Amino acid sequence: IVGISPNEPDELARFRDEYGLPFPLISDPDHTIAEAFGAWGIKKNYGREYEGLIRSTIVIDENGMVEAAWYNVKATGHAGRVGGSVIG
Repeated sequence: IVGISPNEPDELARFRDEYGLPFPLISDPDHTIAEAFGAWGIKKNYGREYEGLIRSTIVIDENGMVEAAWYNVKATGHAGRVGGSVIG
């Protein structure tokens, strides 16, 4: 598991510590990684469109191939749904 965000490394370190995350968070300020995986694009919020990070989960196998992808996910309950569909 790796988290990727456009935030700066120091912000990500504080976030990781605050929430006790057991995995690394990678800074992607120019969104190169996010764009490569389709996780950067147009978002809508209260009728307003803007470009930003699309909360996504990408499962990559040991050969570097995308095994599964979910976009526009909600944080609550998502990990359990992903775990059941990938591990089962």
